[in-house]
Amino acid sequence: RSLAGWGARLSGIAPDLLPMVAVCTFTSVIFTTLFFPTHRLAVAFLGVAVLVGTHAMTLHGVLRSTELDIILFLIGMMVIVGALKDLGFLTWIIQTIINIKKMTGTTFTVILCVLSALLSSLIGEISSIVVVLALVFQVCDTLKICATPFVLIAVLCTNIGSAATMLGNPVGIFIGNKAGLTFSQFVFGAVPIALAALVSTMIVVLLWYRTNIAEMSRKMEEHRKAHQDQGLGPRVCIPHRRGFFVLTASVLIIAFHHQIENILGLSGAGNTNAFLIITPLIIAGLLMVYRPRRARHYVENEVEWWTLLFFMLLFAIAGGLQEQEVTGKLADKLAKITTGGPKALIPFVLGITSIGSAFVDNIVFVAAFNPVIESLLEYSPDYSILWWALLFGVCFGGNITM
Repeated sequence: RSLAGWGARLSGIAPDLLPMVAVCTFTSVIFTTLFFPTHRLAVAFLGVAVLVGTHAMTLHGVLRSTELDIILFLIGMMVIVGALKDLGFLTWIIQTIINIKKMTGTTFTVILCVLSALLSSLIGEISSIVVVLALVFQVCDTLKICATPFVLIAVLCTNIGSAATMLGNPVGIFIGNKAGLTFSQFVFGAVPIALAALVSTMIVVLLWYRTNIAEMSRKMEEHRKAHQDQGLGPRVCIPHRRGFFVLTASVLIIAFHHQIENILGLSGAGNTNAFLIITPLIIAGLLMVYRPRRARHYVENEVEWWTLLFFMLLFAIAGGLQEQEVTGKLADKLAKITTGGPKALIPFVLGITSIGSAFVDNIVFVAAFNPVIESLLEYSPDYSILWWALLFGVCFGGNITM
């Protein structure tokens, strides 16, 4: 922490005591997340207290920086996903795939890649990987083959798919909201790159794991001969229409939020993406009314309060850097020393965030770069391209390590 403060002072971005306190507090959270992740929330609590106690940040500044709109959006989506589990839709997906007749290892791998990316983009990467891994383990246990290659394939494609929409990853809704993008604008900007990455990944894994895939094909053929051309699991009738309706309605309403905002007159800076944020809350509320006996379970067990509290406090601590003008000074230096304009900073942002996200929670780097990019936008709107570099850096960088 002292080295970080000393370095910030020498570089001129934190010349005084209070900016140094803000830098040291933020770096403390980063290093705790990296080396002592179980203590990251405790350090975040203490960090906020230090910022307020040393006058490096006002209490109003802390509350303003917590990004409560993002937190509410995530709470709503977590409740919706919890209800989808209850309504059987996610289980139905697994059962449908394992009962496909005449499936080969190649077919399964392609389905696995597409399903991982698609589910991740719609219900979030955490919920998606739970569903997809259940499919992988069920298939591999039935065939008595090693699941590791297919687990890795699922993880790679899940991270790629999470960058495609605002629903796939907390950083997606954060970046999209900060950049002032509607859901459709975000999709049109992110999907082509995510799709290209997905296709490239599919080609690589089909070649790299061709031995494992060939073994799966052979085992599938043996299973079909032994079980009279049946699928890989028993046929179970699972009700899924209600879950499918909930997911479809949620995605469609979110996709057309901008048009709904215009109809309702929700315009102006104070209502940016207002209906996008409240749509998950509306649907979550209706689901809890529909299933009152499960409502408390959804809120207490499906919402990841530990993670969301950390996000809120991290955003607040990052706000301290902005309040002490540390990020503004850093943006000034980057703008002056960089030749080639905004595009010249793309490799820098991609490199730092992708490598950093391989070892630390990606939201940490999003929180750090957000105020810097906002400061750079004061120089030129062309720096908005860095939002995309930040998105793909933190999402794809997660594939480097566990």
